[in-house]
Amino acid sequence: MASITIRNLDDDVKTRLRVRAAEHHRSMEEEARLILRDAVNRDGTAPRDLAAFTRECFAPLGGVELELPPRRGPLREPPDFS
Repeated sequence: MASITIRNLDDDVKTRLRVRAAEHHRSMEEEARLILRDAVNRDGTAPRDLAAFTRECFAPLGGVELELPPRRGPLREPPDFS
């Protein structure tokens, strides 16, 4: 199993994690493991790509129509290093 170290954790976050762990009768380490596991397994699948994820987010709103910016002019020739 892998290990991680979390630096610069706010004191308030650590305190709340300790309280939450105590409420669930777990160690802070076990509570953090469960929180991380739940966070990465929320829906069970990762979006295919950014475009697919964006479409999924905006589909319930009816989509979004955006104006495309004007095309740029032709690119300049690449430098010749010969």
